Amino acid sequence: MPIRVFIYDDNHPRRDSLKALLELSPEMQFCGEAVNCTRLKADMEACFPEVVLMDINMPEKDGITGLKEIKQQFPHIKVLMQTVFDDTDKIFECIRNGASGYILKKDSPQRILQAIQEVYDGGAVMNPGIALKVLDYFQPRKVNNPLSVRETEVLKLLADGLSYKMVADKLFLSFNTVNTHVKHIYEKLHVSSLGEAIAFYYRNLHQ
Repeated sequence: MPIRVFIYDDNHPRRDSLKALLELSPEMQFCGEAVNCTRLKADMEACFPEVVLMDINMPEKDGITGLKEIKQQFPHIKVLMQTVFDDTDKIFECIRNGASGYILKKDSPQRILQAIQEVYDGGAVMNPGIALKVLDYFQPRKVNNPLSVRETEVLKLLADGLSYKMVADKLFLSFNTVNTHVKHIYEKLHVSSLGEAIAFYYRNLHQ
């Protein structure tokens, strides 16, 4: 049986190109498309895909939000993220939220088909450049922790996926206090994004 594939992409020519690629491959079956994830639940229930090709940057409801909803409501569906940006923040967020793979839009048609097959078979797919970034995240490094005990607590909870508000509630702090702690974390770690701060945590502080 061919692999049923659904496409999320707000670029019409790109969707047409992917659709044509799938229809030319006897191992694949195009089963639906959409410009964003606003009707995701209906899309999944109408089309029953086995693999979703998910663009990351889409209007109204983007691919990372769509990924989270699929893994919550349809955990058996494999999600292969695709983007033109090798953005480390987005890579890390996709991996943390259950993406089965991550490819760049510039990857060859053959590589895209191979990636779909690999995630369907239970593998994890990454563009080689992305794989190097991810491996670098987890390289152990001996460093002194420059953060205070409270800042370390805040960063750990953010790394666990909690929002600023959830961190505030859990630690009995105000939202503004959490925001201040995060600013201090950025300054002490010399980073400019939450993804970089979380990467530091996993490399150096995570037990």
